[in-house]
Amino acid sequence: MKPACSTFLGPPGVGKTMLAIGLAVAACRAGYTVYFTTLDDMVRQLKAADAIGRLAAKMKTYTRPDVLVLDEVGYLPLDRADANLVFQTISKRYETGSILLTSNKASPDGWTKTFTDPRLCAAIVDRLTYDATIIETGTDSYRLAHSRAQQGTPA
Repeated sequence: MKPACSTFLGPPGVGKTMLAIGLAVAACRAGYTVYFTTLDDMVRQLKAADAIGRLAAKMKTYTRPDVLVLDEVGYLPLDRADANLVFQTISKRYETGSILLTSNKASPDGWTKTFTDPRLCAAIVDRLTYDATIIETGTDSYRLAHSRAQQGTPA
């Protein structure tokens, strides 16, 4: 498998995570190793490992699998130290392992509020968008439509 990056962009409730899970399952069935996590959880795990001198070992959790799925990129802002952990992870995977991510931002340009350091943000976006497939999902929440249908309210 040629390392690649794919990104699902769209508002909450349009199926980004479901699509990422489906692709992750298909990759597993094809014999690839996959690790699925939220960006927030990955950062918390890396920070905890760094605090006890185990960053290099924990980093392997995210750099070793054939496919890393990062869910919910862009939901929470990251300070410079946290963004640097993301950058290190992306850099170590760059051109060696595939990344699939989901984001509620309309485009990677919206990640400036997540990766608040402009240079780190540019470096992360550069690596995640180079030769990447970016898929914009729908604009209407499936959960909201389902809830309205259950209540008999028009969409």
